[in-house]
Amino acid sequence: MKIEIKASSLAALAATSLFSLSLVGCKSEAEKQGGSTGTTSGTASGGGSAPSGVGRPAPTGTGNVQSGDTIKLGMIASLTGDQKPWGDDSLAGAKIAVEEVNSAGGVNGKKIELKIEDSASKPESAKTAAEKLLGEGVLAIIGEVSSGNTEQIARAAFERGVPVVAVGATKTTLTDIGAHVFRVCYIDDFQGAVMARFAFEERGKKNMAIITDKKQPYSQGLSENFKSYYTKLGGQIVAEVSYQTGETQFQNLLTELKNKNPDGIFMSGYFPEVGPLAAQARAAGITAEFYGGDGWDSSQILQSGGEAIIGSFMCNHYNNKEDRPEIAAFLEKFKAQSGGREPGTTMAALGYDAAKVALEALKRTTELNSVNLMKEIENTENLSGVTGTITLKGKNGNPPKRALVVEIRPLNEGFQVFRKAYEYFESK
Repeated sequence: MKIEIKASSLAALAATSLFSLSLVGCKSEAEKQGGSTGTTSGTASGGGSAPSGVGRPAPTGTGNVQSGDTIKLGMIASLTGDQKPWGDDSLAGAKIAVEEVNSAGGVNGKKIELKIEDSASKPESAKTAAEKLLGEGVLAIIGEVSSGNTEQIARAAFERGVPVVAVGATKTTLTDIGAHVFRVCYIDDFQGAVMARFAFEERGKKNMAIITDKKQPYSQGLSENFKSYYTKLGGQIVAEVSYQTGETQFQNLLTELKNKNPDGIFMSGYFPEVGPLAAQARAAGITAEFYGGDGWDSSQILQSGGEAIIGSFMCNHYNNKEDRPEIAAFLEKFKAQSGGREPGTTMAALGYDAAKVALEALKRTTELNSVNLMKEIENTENLSGVTGTITLKGKNGNPPKRALVVEIRPLNEGFQVFRKAYEYFESK
């Protein structure tokens, strides 16, 4: 497999340790920036117009065309910065999928060339990375995990007519950007509803508080989704407070929460802040149970949260311990390339699934260009993935996926221990 890795960020952040999981969601300052145009390396011929979806705008660009001895696909991942655990895992998963195709002879006798760029866990760097890959002629872009990063990639690709297959970007409105945007994960409308049901129905929590990272669109959207469904069930939100990514001291907001005496707290942010939040909440005398989304998915949360985060509940996409042949086969290949360790986050499996969606669509294309590839990605039906069955046809880029609720336990107990599965249901 030909792999080319270049760092496109202007300022690489220090790499974080250990693993993490799927992030995502989002509307930050970067969301207000549009994607910029660039020169196309080819126009799609004989492909007709791009799929418009149902109510989704068709991309304005004409796409890229395969040229040379390889078929170029782009991959954008957070290989540096706070979200590095997700980036490392998603890239590792995508590499496995590419290697499977290349070892079988490639597509139409041509090998897949995976061109990799680093978003540095920043939306502005994700935009730069996307523009670079688009200029290099990739037929599609795989990534990202964070919804804020993925929005910038999607906007840049819209102007070029190149499909994007998101790995773990769960922000509900992400795919509204255009008919070229797809994902392999569930969406926050569903994730928020799942955690609301679990807290209310399974744990009996009737008075909850919400803590939101107001700098992360993912957190903002997930909090709203949780609140909407929880109150529909009959629960009461007794307090809503917020912080911003990068903060480390939360005493003021926790004092406000303690006075409201909630029996549960939904923390919709990412693991770097949630761990310290949990620890400081317990130190402040707050005894409420903690709940969160897939943005908690990194074992680093055990380091920063300590005993305080143990016994909390989060939503996730799949579990390594599930008894399915797709998972067993994936774990065998992952461990073979990683010195025997299992994936630290769900992003490895979702990265594999995202790449597989693009690769299987490539095999069905009659002409190797972005427009035809986009159509075939849209036509994906009943694709057997590691994280479940993926159908995109007629779904506006959003596959109906089940979700798992897991309990946070010490590493020697498995870190994430399965508690309940929810098959897809309409959450509106």
